[in-house]
Amino acid sequence: MRWGIIGTGNMGSMLTASLVKSGAVRGNQLTIYNRTKAKAENLKEELGSITVADTLQDIQQNSDILFICVKPHHYKGILEELEGKWKKEQCLVSITSPIAVEQLEKAVPCEVARVVPSITNHALAGVSLMTFSENTSEPFRTAIHRAFSHISTPVEIEEEYIRAASDIVSCGPAFISFLLSQWIAAAGEVAGMPKEKATVLTENMMTGLGELLSRRIMTLEELMEKVTVKGGVTGEGLQALEDHIGPLFQKMFEATQRKHKEDKTNIHL
Repeated sequence: MRWGIIGTGNMGSMLTASLVKSGAVRGNQLTIYNRTKAKAENLKEELGSITVADTLQDIQQNSDILFICVKPHHYKGILEELEGKWKKEQCLVSITSPIAVEQLEKAVPCEVARVVPSITNHALAGVSLMTFSENTSEPFRTAIHRAFSHISTPVEIEEEYIRAASDIVSCGPAFISFLLSQWIAAAGEVAGMPKEKATVLTENMMTGLGELLSRRIMTLEELMEKVTVKGGVTGEGLQALEDHIGPLFQKMFEATQRKHKEDKTNIHL
């Protein structure tokens, strides 16, 4: 299989590097394209044997599986530029949640899929969300699953859950990082702990927590139970969280759902 990635911004460059460095895709099987060619050339310098295409048409003609890794409102222009040049035996893959597989399928004559990655894939960890069309053939499904198994845990997700799933998997690291930054600031405000010290402790606590979960040593519920001693400090802290958290996460999901609906309404392929 020949692979192509259009767009070498944050997600495009992450996918390129992760797929090659993990061995999921050989460098000589991968072509990348970016509107600013210098960015793609810099990525080639880092990874070696990948190919940098000069035009969108070049990468289209040299890819069996082609990812579009640009902002949703740029999809229409790319698809218009590539119109009439698709082969039926190609698979076009979107990485953005607002564009449904069914919508993409109506825009191009080839096979289609959607894969929503996460920044955690940089560490060859986390989840990648996958949605396939009923017409996506088994060879393409298998190739995409196999490649992303090298850098993540692939999970197929229904369209109705794509926004909430993306919030957890793709946006989640940013949301949790924000909460932890507030956590670190509060340690300084209440206890006078230097930010650098609180940051080191927090980062290492999160690393250890991730290990407990990834190795299936404990579930989230078991962790709370094991750490909480009746009448102890942890219980007091948990009670304070329960008393003050309010509808925080409901509001977060409501906000992202609103934006998702707005994006879907404004995107026309």
